[in-house]
Amino acid sequence: MTWNNQYSRRTFGRMVVAGLGAATLPNVLAQGTAQAATGSPATGVTTTATQVRSGISWPDGQALPHFAPVRALDVVDITGLSGDEKLMLGTLQGLVNRVRPQIYLIGDDATSGEGRLTWLRDLDVSYTVHDDFWKLVAKYRGAIRGSVVYDPEVPDSLNVATTLAGLRNLVAVGPDLAKSLTAKYGVKVVEDLRGRFTSRIDAYRWQFENLWSQTTHRMLIGLPPLKDVSLPPGLPSYYTTIAKVDTHLHDASNRQVYEFDLTGQLGGKGVWVRFDDAFTNDGWGPAVHQVTLRADDKVVADFVPGTDAEDPYLFDDSNSQTSLGPPLHRFADGNRYFVYGFAPPAGTSKLTLSVEMWNEYEVSVSKTEPARPTKVAFAYLRDYAVANGAMTFWLDPNVDAERELFERIMSEVEPYTPYLGWFAQDIAGEFGGTELCSKHGVYVLAADWFENLTVHSGAQAPISDRQKPAPTLKLENKVYVTFTMSEGDNLQYNEHRLRVLWDNPGRGSVPVNWTTNPLLADAAPNFLSHFQRTATDNDLLVAGPSGAGYIYPTPWPDGTFGRFTEQTGKYMHATGMGIVYVLNRVDGRDVDLSADKTRAYVSDAEPQGIFLNWSGTTTTRLVEGGTPLATILGVGGVQETKDAIARSAKGWDGTSPRFVAIGVNAWAMTPQDLAEVTASLGADYRVVRGDQYFDLARKALG
Repeated sequence: MTWNNQYSRRTFGRMVVAGLGAATLPNVLAQGTAQAATGSPATGVTTTATQVRSGISWPDGQALPHFAPVRALDVVDITGLSGDEKLMLGTLQGLVNRVRPQIYLIGDDATSGEGRLTWLRDLDVSYTVHDDFWKLVAKYRGAIRGSVVYDPEVPDSLNVATTLAGLRNLVAVGPDLAKSLTAKYGVKVVEDLRGRFTSRIDAYRWQFENLWSQTTHRMLIGLPPLKDVSLPPGLPSYYTTIAKVDTHLHDASNRQVYEFDLTGQLGGKGVWVRFDDAFTNDGWGPAVHQVTLRADDKVVADFVPGTDAEDPYLFDDSNSQTSLGPPLHRFADGNRYFVYGFAPPAGTSKLTLSVEMWNEYEVSVSKTEPARPTKVAFAYLRDYAVANGAMTFWLDPNVDAERELFERIMSEVEPYTPYLGWFAQDIAGEFGGTELCSKHGVYVLAADWFENLTVHSGAQAPISDRQKPAPTLKLENKVYVTFTMSEGDNLQYNEHRLRVLWDNPGRGSVPVNWTTNPLLADAAPNFLSHFQRTATDNDLLVAGPSGAGYIYPTPWPDGTFGRFTEQTGKYMHATGMGIVYVLNRVDGRDVDLSADKTRAYVSDAEPQGIFLNWSGTTTTRLVEGGTPLATILGVGGVQETKDAIARSAKGWDGTSPRFVAIGVNAWAMTPQDLAEVTASLGADYRVVRGDQYFDLARKALG
């Protein structure tokens, strides 16, 4: 998840691998008996094709599967390939890598900045780069029993094709690529989904009724079937900017109805109005609550974003989001935007637009129809779904029929089952989806943009059960401040954005608590090993929301909550993480931890302290067994951070210590920014690591 003072704003990051060839996780995680290395995949799947050897090990008590050790890799740069070609290669990667990781695909989204070869080189294994992806098909033709063709008219059939690929040893392809595969390599079409489904829900119901019993029930995969191919960055020349905020605003103080005269845009085929984030670096883009269009003073369009009335006018949502509401609104942070299109009545001589909105908006208008992003197959994480024989779907928890099927699926898995991927409707999906999963004892791992997970899960790297100790501090009458970076639960953040922040030249100059996922011990031990080995004395890894997986404790059934906290404790102890950061939401709003669930965290995870939620204030108190708990005050910029600390210290008279826990938006700030904030604080302030913070708080409050 990503953050904002009022609404969670999720984005994604990127990364790949750091292997040292040493022993892996301590034996504390290796409970149960490993699956056999031969026969069907270590997922319980019975394949209808020739049985394949599997290098996957997934004993009881282990959260995620381990793949066979990586020895050598065939690498292809998939930049510029079509969505269908990437889909084919991703599913081929899953077929091959479940025996032993041998295929590595270099992604084409390099905006995250960690370097396209960074993790590949850190794997410290030999690799061969191929300039033609067909060479991989030729080399691994023996792993392919045939192809499954998805139906372009029902895009969600692509997810059904992914499930079938894992069960039948097939590659998933579009119709045209299926012909090329047959012509070049004699790969016959085994399953053709064209014309089989009437709608997306029909596809997923068929899949549940016909394939669910054959798939593993130890994980669920949630992936969108398609993704947008982004337009070139920046505002196209045919737009004219008519309003733009020139100062940072995060408090809705500029919320009002704005009137715009669009008469000068008449004369074309229509009028298009675009809303962008005026400051793309801090996550507080435009929030639009009501839109009204008048032609010659007659209302010709009037709607609230997020309702059915908006649909006829929403020309391009460009991954913008709608709030959970009330009040409903549409917002767009960072490089996201949205466009409304209007067709004024013939003969209109005056056109007026009224918009109720707030935050950091930029409003532009055009009488030329804008370009729209095209959609292509979404190929990420499909290697992992195929390799593990998992069922892949994309069900919206905020749509009744889809939520009902989602709940049917989750009702058939054991407590503490992972859901890897993400949710439709992004933010509304995150809140509603995570709460729904929590109600069924399922935890979430944001992984829909994760690359090469079947390789990273086979990386050999040492994991320590200890971190560098921090000096014990004498308690003084100071304002103690601790900074906690957000996003650690997000597996793809650990792969991408965290590596960017970790390589920032300011890291190590000030104490920072880095939320990360202890389940990296299974999913990508090379990532976790790299962060542990290269940490400075000022870096502290803490378990990110809400322990061993992203959940909300309150909705989780009381009877099985111990399963979650016991796993959290096991993975925290094995990875040396002594602090847990918990998010707890009901109906999209932060709520306190109950005494029983606090007690479960304390008894099972034995944390040095607990960080809680993301709000506009921060308090620190003692809970069960004298364990300190601090609520987090979330920030997204340098000045906002300075203001938040000053606000939290207001009224402090210097006669006792005060504690301020700051949550830092990892998408908007860097260690250099935190160094700037720290340098601005006076002698009465001291920035400390989380373990020091909680030790001092225990002394002060005990």
